[in-house]
Amino acid sequence: MRRAAFAIAAGAMAVSLAACGSAAESGDKKSDSGDSAAKGDNIKVGLLLPENQTARYEKLDKPLIEKKVKELTNNKGEVVYANAKQDASLQNQQVDTMVTNKVDVLIVDAVDSKAIAGSVKKAKDAGIPVVAYDRLAEGPIDAYTSFDNVTVGKTQGEALLEALGDKAKSGQIVMMNGSSTDPNAAMFKEGAHSVLDGKVKIGREYDTKEWKPENANANMEGAISALGKDKIVGVYSANDGMAGGIITALKAAGLKNIPVTGQDAELAGVQRIVTGEQYMSVYKPYPQEADVAAEMAVALAQGKSLDSIAKDKVDSPTAKGIPSVIVPVVSLTKDNINDTVIKDGIYTVQEICTGKYKAACDKIGLK
Repeated sequence: MRRAAFAIAAGAMAVSLAACGSAAESGDKKSDSGDSAAKGDNIKVGLLLPENQTARYEKLDKPLIEKKVKELTNNKGEVVYANAKQDASLQNQQVDTMVTNKVDVLIVDAVDSKAIAGSVKKAKDAGIPVVAYDRLAEGPIDAYTSFDNVTVGKTQGEALLEALGDKAKSGQIVMMNGSSTDPNAAMFKEGAHSVLDGKVKIGREYDTKEWKPENANANMEGAISALGKDKIVGVYSANDGMAGGIITALKAAGLKNIPVTGQDAELAGVQRIVTGEQYMSVYKPYPQEADVAAEMAVALAQGKSLDSIAKDKVDSPTAKGIPSVIVPVVSLTKDNINDTVIKDGIYTVQEICTGKYKAACDKIGLK
């Protein structure tokens, strides 16, 4: 737990230090966005998020980015928002609309990292810089911020092995990966396999279409039917939404005490962790990620350098040396809810410990 707390503190310090120099450096050079530096604080930031199935986007990412943009622009900056609802074609249309409306910068969390490439180029050709948010979109991206996605998968895999203990040698697990169109899902999978392979038998593995809980539920039903109830000892789930669908299938089959992983620290996921239905989630400090994205976007819109914000570089399949900030993650279990999502103001105890969860909350000292 001390290590986890240190990771958050170190990440927060790094972001905080970056922020100190990012707002107004007189020597900053202009970006490729032409005369955008003349705009000052009166900028328009286009924010494109991928879907509303996962609670984090509407509840956390959007308001956090809006708040930070306001702070960085003396309340003069405007955020224009659109959600693609898991539709890559719709997201491309939304980029076109943003370009037509002449936003000064785009923050894009891509539904499909490859399908968005043409729209990213269209924005770039129009002099609009693009920040890839949470997922590394293809095309001429100007900046990128996310979490260490391979580490996310490793964190999930390590937690599952810990929960299984000796059972890892005697049974099989089901792997429920994310959507094949999401580059992050491939990295989660890579990280998880690096930990799980050779330590436990993987009975069935799925790439879950569109990350949808109902698809994960159907896949899990198929796995139970194929493997048999008495053979499954654990489930790797790449996020909390799918974990909900998986747990529903496990319950329907009469299976109990099967550890299930997750990611995103969704409220429903945290509540399932409190009751023991879900073993863990990966908590990703969204305030840090959102702040960095806003800092990058405002700097680019104002024609400033990202040197004081982004200390690292990443490569995508179509672009090299993209300025980036990678934020650390934490394994969330019932033992550190107080020190993570509550301490960071993501949820209150009252939000988590509603009526049917109160007794379980009391049992683990969550008051």
